[in-house]
Amino acid sequence: MKHLSACKNIALVALFLLITEIASAQQQEITAKSAKAWVKERVWANGLKLKLNSSTNNVEFAKQYAANKPLWDKAFEFLRDRNLDLMPPGKYPIDGDNVYASVTEGPSKEFDQSAWESHQNYIDLQYVINGKEKIGVAPIESLTVTKPYDAAKDGANYSGEGKYFTATPDEFFLFFPSDGHRPNIKVDGYDKVKKLVIKIRVAK
Repeated sequence: MKHLSACKNIALVALFLLITEIASAQQQEITAKSAKAWVKERVWANGLKLKLNSSTNNVEFAKQYAANKPLWDKAFEFLRDRNLDLMPPGKYPIDGDNVYASVTEGPSKEFDQSAWESHQNYIDLQYVINGKEKIGVAPIESLTVTKPYDAAKDGANYSGEGKYFTATPDEFFLFFPSDGHRPNIKVDGYDKVKKLVIKIRVAK
């Protein structure tokens, strides 16, 4: 009898713990509202003063940051602490193949020479250091594939319409696998643009 009572107590404790875990998981579920609030609090920025462009998928940002916080912290530290104006064009390792940066300097493209793209293995952090360019943003499900995904290049190309933003040194952009983006579009009066792209590995 005592044995049955003990088993019942253990079963009740196990059930309680399971219910507690489920409730906790539900509370921690990232919603559009909670993600927007999290982005606005800017704890993730850790002293970085740059604005985050309004096109950002807040829910995806919150999920990816939570899953890979050390990588994101290194990316933002690089963006915050480096004198980007003085950095010559080239590639810069941050955390092996998990996070790395590229600095480019040169002319932007005429609109017709630019292309929609997306990536599956890496998230793009794009920031114009000097100059201005236009960047298009659209969900990939609204675009038409023109070049299927190439795993070696981690990229696919598309045609379609989207919303366009003027990228300036005041803010940076984040593009996740679900985000089609069309960067490097020329803005009149800006013949030379210096730009930083940080690649952050996707948490799957």
